[in-house]
Amino acid sequence: MKKLAVFCVAALVVCLFVFGKAHPINEHQKEEVLENVKAKKQVVKKVPLKEIPKNEKIVFLTFDDGPSQYTEQLIKVLKENDIKATFFMQGVNLQNKSLQPSVKKASDQGNYIGSHSMTHDYRKLYVEGKFIQEMKQTQQLIKSITGKHHQLVRAPYGSAPGLKDQTVRNQLANEKIKLWDWNIDSEDWHRDATPERILSTIKKETIQNTEVVLMHEKPNTVKAMPSIIEYYKSQGYKFAVYGQYKHFEMNFMGDPKL
Repeated sequence: MKKLAVFCVAALVVCLFVFGKAHPINEHQKEEVLENVKAKKQVVKKVPLKEIPKNEKIVFLTFDDGPSQYTEQLIKVLKENDIKATFFMQGVNLQNKSLQPSVKKASDQGNYIGSHSMTHDYRKLYVEGKFIQEMKQTQQLIKSITGKHHQLVRAPYGSAPGLKDQTVRNQLANEKIKLWDWNIDSEDWHRDATPERILSTIKKETIQNTEVVLMHEKPNTVKAMPSIIEYYKSQGYKFAVYGQYKHFEMNFMGDPKL
């Protein structure tokens, strides 16, 4: 089943990006790719967690694609609830000087700022092989804004099948770059995602003691945050930020080096 899922996702990517146009994918294509990520989540569910207390329920809230006009609202909700989260930000957005104060504030409040590439362009990252280069550029931008050098990155569209090449993953390990995917997809990227639907999806997918929740810097995600926080509190979960515990494997490729 795992091989079949990976094969299907790989086939879709080949059709969309190798034979398609040489520009970043549009929103409709992005949704098709992310729909297929659902199959990959089952692989992550089986990854043994390390250095996390076995009897504690812990959730890592993560937000992709910032910084944005919603960064301030997200960190405000987090601070009001005494919660720290993990953000994965894009270099093209980090270069926007008007958004840099929000990035610095997020970092100063104890949130983790990880890299999410410069361009979020599948072809550039995975076909042209610029994944490591873009991640390092983004890391440098984050350090210039926050004063902190962070090694954790998130691969746009997830690590599978884009990082199927073992050589590239070995290079990442040599650069001491760590990588996280997720084991809960909130599906807030979907065009029909309402705050209620986002919460419902998260509730349905929460099945184990340690969860890494994928979300994005979107208006309906901001609106859903109070309910998401209340839900996890009601279920006895503690909120954690990357770096609070020793790094543990959370990638679709099942690569222990990442």
